[in-house]
Amino acid sequence: MGKLIVSLSPHAHGTDSVEKNMYGVLIALIPALIASLYFFGVGAGVVLSASVVACVFFEWAIAKFILKCERTTITDGSAILTGLLLGFNLPSNLPVWIIIIGALVAIGIGKMTFGGLGNNPFNPALVGRCFLLVSFPAQMTSWPVAGQLESYLDATTGATPLSIMKYAIKSGDAEVLRQLPDSFSLLLGNHSSQLADGTMMGSGTAGEICALALLIGLVYMLWKKIITWHIPVSIIATVFVSSGLLHLANPVYANPVDVILAGGLMLGAIFMATDYVTSPMTGKGQIIYGIAIGFLTVVIRNWGSYPEGMSFAILIMNGFTPLINTYIKPKRFGEIPSNTENTK
Repeated sequence: MGKLIVSLSPHAHGTDSVEKNMYGVLIALIPALIASLYFFGVGAGVVLSASVVACVFFEWAIAKFILKCERTTITDGSAILTGLLLGFNLPSNLPVWIIIIGALVAIGIGKMTFGGLGNNPFNPALVGRCFLLVSFPAQMTSWPVAGQLESYLDATTGATPLSIMKYAIKSGDAEVLRQLPDSFSLLLGNHSSQLADGTMMGSGTAGEICALALLIGLVYMLWKKIITWHIPVSIIATVFVSSGLLHLANPVYANPVDVILAGGLMLGAIFMATDYVTSPMTGKGQIIYGIAIGFLTVVIRNWGSYPEGMSFAILIMNGFTPLINTYIKPKRFGEIPSNTENTK
């Protein structure tokens, strides 16, 4: 088996490893995991457990029986992380059989088909999520009301903050936005607002419920240097500026703070777009990548068919990552800038 050459020598040896980074991300996801279990109870537990177990099983089975690998990679944490992120992108009332299909697509098509970890061009969890969204649109857009700890498949569902934002744009009625929870409630995950028709507001996917929990994970990963600031900051800043300009132009567009805190923007910007394999290598490339994701998210959210556009935006830019890496390369070791005179 040939060596994988990622860049020209010299190489600086460090203490990083696949296992260390994968489990570091899993640690960063603990606050979001706790929040999802707190708000959705048994539903989140079933969905997340089924997703993780199914992803680990399919990676082991495909590696052992189809690819005939001597040793499997289920202990490096990548399959667990894919399963957890896939579960975070699903409603907490989704039937287990649909979750298993999503895990098979995520691991089998999104990852192992291309040769496993390090070779996949698209984020596996998002491949699984988008496949389920297209294949099972009714089940994938049925959002449980947070706080129903005693229910799972029979959970009461309702419109999400993003659905309300979408309806305000379509109807041209800015008063609809008054039904949204305040920004502080969106930050904490308190979506228990009553809508005009008397129903309660749905709370989206299991992993997007509490923006504060996701921000805690971001701080941890930046502290541990698991990721850099370039991608999450460029995505959030682009969405904030774009949404702010739209809001100033027409009040039917929600204020930028609510746009950032609602839906899967934080989850996508912090944990999905920053995937090592599918994002650019250089800081400059990551900023371009993040700006494009933020812009596409705003476009899809406001003018596309779906209220949420984060998953599609990330997958689209995953496809552009090789192009970004081709034209924006790191500076070669020892290279003298062209505008600097060589003096002796």
